[in-house]
Amino acid sequence: MSTNEPEPHSPDHGDEDAEAAKERLRAFNVREQDSAWRAVAYLLTGPLIYGGIGALLDHWLGTSWLVGVGIVGGMALSIYYIWFRYGTH
Repeated sequence: MSTNEPEPHSPDHGDEDAEAAKERLRAFNVREQDSAWRAVAYLLTGPLIYGGIGALLDHWLGTSWLVGVGIVGGMALSIYYIWFRYGTH
């Protein structure tokens, strides 16, 4: 073995462990960020979809109160779904 060759890595593998820990932390942060954005999407789409259904029913039935019921109901279902999906782990 010549003196210019690097020595084999030490058995403690400190650098590799630190890199692996950083990668695990990064993957965890990405998952948590994805969960947060998914929750925001649920909060937006629930009232939009159910409010839209309520607006269509209002137009079809000639009423004016179903859009409000759809928006409130959509928000309630969105919050319940978020609680059920993310609040129980």
